[in-house]
Amino acid sequence: MSVHKRVLCILADGFEEIEAVTPIDLLRRAGVEVVIASATSVHQLTGRSGIRLEADEVLGKHSPFEFDMLLLPGGPAVKALREDFRISTLIKDFAEQGKFVCAICAAPLLLKDAGLLESKAFTCHFSALPELPEAQTAERVIEDDRIITSRGAGTSLDFALTLVRRLCGEEKSNEVREAIMA
Repeated sequence: MSVHKRVLCILADGFEEIEAVTPIDLLRRAGVEVVIASATSVHQLTGRSGIRLEADEVLGKHSPFEFDMLLLPGGPAVKALREDFRISTLIKDFAEQGKFVCAICAAPLLLKDAGLLESKAFTCHFSALPELPEAQTAERVIEDDRIITSRGAGTSLDFALTLVRRLCGEEKSNEVREAIMA
């Protein structure tokens, strides 16, 4: 009997499309429910390259207790998310409950703001290095307990498959990998 897994993905205008869509797609292929929440007051969001995505809801409807993982894509949207006090609180709540907190590209800056990166191994996009000089940029994906980080758009597939493995196991991750010929 499989246990239903749920992921909350937070987006704002300027999100990096590949970093959002790749993990959402692969998690859904693995049977995981991914709820896309807009950090703005509207459901339709525009990514950094002009691709529009429809959020399932506006942030605030659910509790972290309802989810197994928090997914934070990067891109220029991270600047706006850093200014939204709800995001840091949500990240802390997920971490305190022992849930997975996953960030790619510049989104590890959100983890820094929430105080989660102290004495953790992590990676990020080179644009975040001025604030995250201790990042291990040679690594594509870094897992440190329940914190999972990745470098950027080019590592999105590795990141997504890691999330599937951590939530659904090695067998499901391999099944998804084979289905997409990765």
